[in-house]
Parts: sequence; C-alpha cells; structure tokens
Amino acid sequence: MNKRRLGKTNLYVSEIGLGTWQLGGKWGEPFNHDLAIETLEAALKSGVNFYDTADVYNGGESESALGDFLKAHPNDDIFIATKAGRYLNPHIAKSYNEENITVFVKDSLKRLGVERLDILQLHCPPTPVYDSEQTYIFLDNLVKKGYIKHYGVSVETVEEAKKAMKHKNLATIQIIFNMFRLKPMEEVFELAKKNDVGIIVRVPLASGLLSGKMTKETVFSPSDHRYFNRDGQAFDKGETFSGVNYDLGLKAVDALKDLFPHQNLAQIALRYILMFDAVSCVIPGASKPEHILSNIESTKLPPLTEAEMNAVKNIYDTYIKASVHHLW
Repeated sequence: MNKRRLGKTNLYVSEIGLGTWQLGGKWGEPFNHDLAIETLEAALKSGVNFYDTADVYNGGESESALGDFLKAHPNDDIFIATKAGRYLNPHIAKSYNEENITVFVKDSLKRLGVERLDILQLHCPPTPVYDSEQTYIFLDNLVKKGYIKHYGVSVETVEEAKKAMKHKNLATIQIIFNMFRLKPMEEVFELAKKNDVGIIVRVPLASGLLSGKMTKETVFSPSDHRYFNRDGQAFDKGETFSGVNYDLGLKAVDALKDLFPHQNLAQIALRYILMFDAVSCVIPGASKPEHILSNIESTKLPPLTEAEMNAVKNIYDTYIKASVHHLW
C-alpha cells in the first residue's frame, strides 16, 4: 500500500483508508460488531492504516469496534480520525464551544480506549463556526490539554474549506471529491498544499452511484439515507449521491462505463481521485471484507491518461456541473 503524508500532522497514511459510517452492516441495517472487526482486520492486513469514524456513527458503536481493534493491535501504526459535533441539539454555531466539544472528546477517548485522539475533526458544523476565532482557540486548547494530537474539519463546501485554512494550526480538511464533485480540485487543492493541510476525501463513490452497480430498479431501505435524504430532509443533501439527481447520475455513469468498458468502475473512480497529489487519503466505506479488497485493487491500476482525465471532466460538465457545482 502506498502511503502519503497527511499535511502538517507528518503522519504517513495509506492512500486508501477506511470510512466507518457503514462499518458492520449496510446503511439501514443493525450494527454487527463481529462483522465490523472482521472488516477492520481485512483492512489492516491489506495495508490500511488510516480509519475515519465519528461519535455518531452507529450510536458510538463504530468507535467502540475500533477500540477493540486497537486493543488487538497495540504495536501497529494505526491512525484514527474521529469527528464530533453532530450530537449537539440544537446543532447551531454557538454550541460549538470548548465545554461541549470536550465532553464529546472524552466520550470518544473512552470508546476508542486511547489517551489522546490522533485527529479530531469538527463534524460539518454550521458555516459561522469556520469564521469564529474562538473555534480554533478551543481546538488549540484541546491540544495543549493533551486530549488530541491534531485537529481538522469536515466540510460541506469549498468556501468552508477555504475559511478553515486561514488558521495556521489546522491540519486536515475532509471534503467530498469524486467524478461527480470536481469543484475542490479548482479551489481547494492548491491552497491546501500551500498551507500544508492534508486532504481526506470522503464519499468517493457518490454513495455507491460510481460503483456502476445501481439501476432505476435498485431498491433502498427506508432507513438508508439514499432513500430518505435525497432532497436533504435529514442532513445536507450533498452527502447523498454527492447531491446529484439519481436518474441524472445513472446517465452519467453510463457515459463513464462507455469511457472505461470492461473495467471495475468503482476502482477507476478511486484511481481517479488518487491522480491528485493534494489528496492524502481516500476513505471509501466498507460493510464487509470483500469491499476492502476491491477498494485496494484501485491502487494497483495504472494512472489514468490525460485523455481519460479530460473525458471524465467532459462527462461532469455535460451531465453534472449545472446542478451541483454552484452549491458546494
């Protein structure tokens, strides 16, 4: 597994990591702790050393599974980035203060069974949080108090990313970037390199659209966000299919299949992201070990050609750009 430097953390992380939102079961299914551990073990065996989680994933069970996983591998270089903030109710800017976030951090420390968090990320807070100097003061205080080693933010928009990178101690940005969400490469990547900020790419397969396996007949469980959040009913709609209309996305996927015939589109989609040197790590999710093994194969593919890169951009411009580019 190739490794890349994660910005000013100076950690060298596997270029394919693991996102644990759907760890231990697909979206909408009950959490399966044993399956979660089996999936984590497969990831480690495949060379994955970077795991992204959040205190709200499966009600804390994803963090707890990672805690058991860490106990079983005390001598391995395993890096955990967790997120906090989505438990705030109401989820408003003024609630993002040192007192509230410290409570969440202490809970995550217990579930993970560690003394300090490798990376704490604010979990897509309201936009005013990125503008507040107090935000970065309390994050610096959490570092000084020994609760966290580094901090970053998970953002919805490129504007939020640019606001956050004005602060010198920010180490990471987690952002949606994929074949259906190209704006970050225009406005974020070069700035991140300039400021030595590591880019963690989430939703790399557009909630599975870019797997190439979905059709108009695909049925999603009512408890799956791909069923209930297409118009942002529960959270930012950009988290579901990258904000792309499902039927329109299928048309764009067909164009991509024509561009990359007889190839695994999910692996091509991951390889596309790895073409950008500003990206430190991509964190596709996995609900079982087989997904891990498929994701890892993307690192063995040859680089995409300039013609292929341009063709992907043309498909984006033709099908996707008008409906998403201005929103995120």
